[in-house]
Amino acid sequence: MLFPAMLYILIFCYVPMYGIQLAFREYSFTAGITGGKFVGLKYFKQYFESPMFFTTLKNTFVISATSILVGFPAPIILAMIINQIRSPKWKKTVQTTVYIPYFISVVVLVSMLNIMFANDSGVIANFLKSLHIVSRNTNILGKESCFVPLYVLSGVWQTMGWNSIIFIAALSSVDTQLYDACKIDGANRWQTMIHIDFPAILPTIMILLIMNMGNILNVGFDKVFLMQNSLNLGASQVISTYVYTVGIKSSQFSFGAAVGLFNTVINFVFLLVTNYVSKRSTGTGLM
Repeated sequence: MLFPAMLYILIFCYVPMYGIQLAFREYSFTAGITGGKFVGLKYFKQYFESPMFFTTLKNTFVISATSILVGFPAPIILAMIINQIRSPKWKKTVQTTVYIPYFISVVVLVSMLNIMFANDSGVIANFLKSLHIVSRNTNILGKESCFVPLYVLSGVWQTMGWNSIIFIAALSSVDTQLYDACKIDGANRWQTMIHIDFPAILPTIMILLIMNMGNILNVGFDKVFLMQNSLNLGASQVISTYVYTVGIKSSQFSFGAAVGLFNTVINFVFLLVTNYVSKRSTGTGLM
């Protein structure tokens, strides 16, 4: 049963690692991946000295960190709230409702944002302007300061329900006698969530947090690219879109590979650090 999964990982995860050497070679179409001149860390140095280095690194980190700070606790809170619903029918209805946005494609989601936040006809844009939260002349989709909130909050709305499934599953394994004991002791729902539910899912939380930190610089290319425009480029140019711009559009394949490899190394370092802190503080870790 494991063979198809192992074969998939081998073909699509390990075999492509052979191309890492492209970051250290002067790539040419005639010489191929392994035939180019070895240039060492030339392209890494080129990226570090590029004016886009700090811009792409900062934008990527801000978007990822904000997504984790806002998006990671959201499904945990939602799962604990759903777990407190006693009516089975109402509980299933709520679960189904919050799962639906996950099945909306990124293209459709960004199209919805473009319609609802359109400068003149957007329903949400006009609502925010009527409350004087944003000025009348503000183009929300083109404003750099609005890009991160739009990206993060739309992502939370789309994935919060689906991501809560694993926490709901963890909560289902809690002994019901603990809840009965809480009722006898006079504990309210808030106290039950804090003293029973949260400790029960803490190991799951730590494992998923470690995995999320290992992808802290892996901002989704497709959504950022679709939301990106010339007005918000200062906040939306991240490492993945920069790799596409210089590596694919400009045919600088070695430079693009070097930037991508740098991104991977930083993610790996974050993974190790988070895993170490988690094991020292809670005793839970991946390794």
